[in-house]
Amino acid sequence: MTTTGNVLMLKRLPKLAGALAVTTAMAAPALAQTTILAPGQNTVGTYMDYMKTVYDRATFAELLQIPIATFDKNFELTPMAAESWEQSEDGLTWTFNLRQDLVWSDGEPLTAEDYVYALERAATGGYDFAWYWDFAGGIAGWAEVTAGEADVDTLGLEAVDDYTIEVTTNAPKPYLPSVMSLWYPVPKHVVEELGDDWALSVDTIISSGPFEIESWEKSNNSVVFTASDSYAGPWPAQIDRLEVDPTLGAPEVGLPAFLAGDADYSFLNTGQLPVAEARYPDGIRRNAVFATSYLSFDMSSEPFDDVNVRRAFYYAIDRDELTSTVLRDIAIPAGSILPPGYPGYNPSVVEQAVFDPEMAQQYLADAGYPDGEGFPELEIWIREEGGYNSAIVPAMAQYLQAEFEENLGVSLTIRSQPSAEWMDGLLNKRGKLFISPYEYDYLDPSNFYGIFYNGGRHDYHVDAYDEVVAEADSESDWDTRYELYAEAEGIMIEEGMIVPLVHPITTAVISEELGGEASTPNELGFTPLDRLGHYFFTHLTK
Repeated sequence: MTTTGNVLMLKRLPKLAGALAVTTAMAAPALAQTTILAPGQNTVGTYMDYMKTVYDRATFAELLQIPIATFDKNFELTPMAAESWEQSEDGLTWTFNLRQDLVWSDGEPLTAEDYVYALERAATGGYDFAWYWDFAGGIAGWAEVTAGEADVDTLGLEAVDDYTIEVTTNAPKPYLPSVMSLWYPVPKHVVEELGDDWALSVDTIISSGPFEIESWEKSNNSVVFTASDSYAGPWPAQIDRLEVDPTLGAPEVGLPAFLAGDADYSFLNTGQLPVAEARYPDGIRRNAVFATSYLSFDMSSEPFDDVNVRRAFYYAIDRDELTSTVLRDIAIPAGSILPPGYPGYNPSVVEQAVFDPEMAQQYLADAGYPDGEGFPELEIWIREEGGYNSAIVPAMAQYLQAEFEENLGVSLTIRSQPSAEWMDGLLNKRGKLFISPYEYDYLDPSNFYGIFYNGGRHDYHVDAYDEVVAEADSESDWDTRYELYAEAEGIMIEEGMIVPLVHPITTAVISEELGGEASTPNELGFTPLDRLGHYFFTHLTK
C-alpha cells in the first residue's frame, strides 16, 4: 500500500453552530473546531477512485466510499456496508448481506451490483491492484479473466439480489472478510454514463461514505472533504470539514506549527524528538507500523541463485546497531516478515536473526567467494519514498553498503528509483538486490506470506514454502494456521528468500486538548496505528 504523509494538523477555528467535535475513538475531549487540516497521500492523484487505481489515486479517495468491512482503532474487523456474512460448509462460498438503507450522495440506492461491478471492472480494466484479488481474495476465475483467457461473467462474483453478494473462491479462505476491507463500491449508474471520467471532476464524483468532496486541486493533490448529509451507515463523520494538503507532510513543517499553537498533532523526526520530549513529556506517542523492510533478490540468476550467498547477507547485518544509531527512534530490528503485534507474530523466528559475521563469511566462502573475492559488483535498488520510509530507506541503504563491505568484502552501489521504475525492476528482474518495504493491506498473516507465494511480488517459486502457505491459507483452525505460517517462515529464512531488516515506528507529539491513546499498546509499548488514512476513517467517523 502507498504510504501516507507525516503530520496531522488540527486547524483552530471558532466554534460554529452545529459543528461536530472530534469525540472519537481517541477518547479525546470535544475540540472547538469543525475543520481538520491534514497531509495527503504520496500518490500522483489521477483518479478519485480507489477501484480504478490504488497507487496513483487521489488523496484519500477511499474516504468517499464505504467498504464491505473495515478495522477499528484496535484492528478488530468491523462490518460496514455488509451487516453480516456467512461461509458455506465447503468453505468456498461466502455470502455478504448488505445494509438496506445505504445510498449514493445523488440519492440512488447503493446495491450489491455496485460492489460486483467494481470488481468486474477492475478485473478487465488493467487495475494496478488486481493482483490483490487473486493472491489475497482467491476469487474463482480471477487469474483467467485478468489474463484475458475467460469472460468476466465467469468470475466467482454474483449479486444475488440488491442486498446479497456471493463470492466463490478457488480454495477455502477463512480470512476473506478481512480482505474485503479494501472492497469499495463504484456507482455503476454513473460509470455507465461517463466512463472512468466520472472520477476526474468534482462535479461528477459521488460518494457512498461519510464524506463528500467539495474541491480538488490536482496540481498538488489537495482535497477538501465535507460531512455527507445522505450517509446512513456506521461511523458517521464527527467533523464538518477535512482539508487535505500533501504539502504539510514533513515534520519540519508540522512541529513549528505545533509549537506556534496552530496544530494539535505532529509527527517528529529524530532531531526534533529531544526538544519535544523535554517540553511535552506527556504528549509523546510512539506507534508501531505494521510494515517491514527487507532485502529481496533475483533468485534466478548469479550470484543470488546460490542460497549460501543469500544466507551470508542474512548474518552480515547488525540490526541492533542499525536501529540504535542510524535509525534511532524511527525503526526497530526485524527478524521476521511479520511486525510485532501482528497476528501470527512468532518470537522464535525473530531469535534466529542474529549478527554473526564469521558465519556470514563462511556462507560466502561456501558459495565460492572467500572474503568476497570474485564477487561481482552489484547495485542495491531502493525506491524513492514518502512518509516514514523517506527517513529510513536511504539511510539504511548506506549502512548496508558499509556493512557488506566490512563483513563480506562485497562492494555495492546504491541506485534510487522512482516507484514505478523500482517496481518494474523488481517484477521484470532488471535488478538483482532490492530493499523492499511492505505495509499490510489486510490484517491476517496471509497478507505478508502471500507476497512470496507461487510467484507473488517477487516471482519466487519455492515448492516447500508454497505447499505450506497453501495449507495455512485454507486451514479453518486459527491455531493450526499460525503454526503452519511459522513453518513457512522457517522455510523462507532457511532458503534465504528474504533478509528481514527493520520495522518502522512513528513518533508524534499531541496537545493536551487532543489527548488520549490511539489504540491499545502492544507488548513493545507501541500502539499499532500506522496509517493516516486509517486514522481518518476510524477517528473522524464514529
